[in-house]
Amino acid sequence: MTKLIEFFRDEQGATAIEYGLIAGLISVGLLVALTDIGTSLQTIFSTIATSLGTVG
Repeated sequence: MTKLIEFFRDEQGATAIEYGLIAGLISVGLLVALTDIGTSLQTIFSTIATSLGTVG
């Protein structure tokens, strides 16, 4: 019975799950931010390429 009570009071597993959730949220945030930056860079490079094409 005491082993069962110790098992339910143990919070190490919950801490690991919380860290996993935090890492997952950070990963999603980075993915969204990097996708947005990539789209902006693509627009900038397209503008540069168009300008260089009309110069020559």
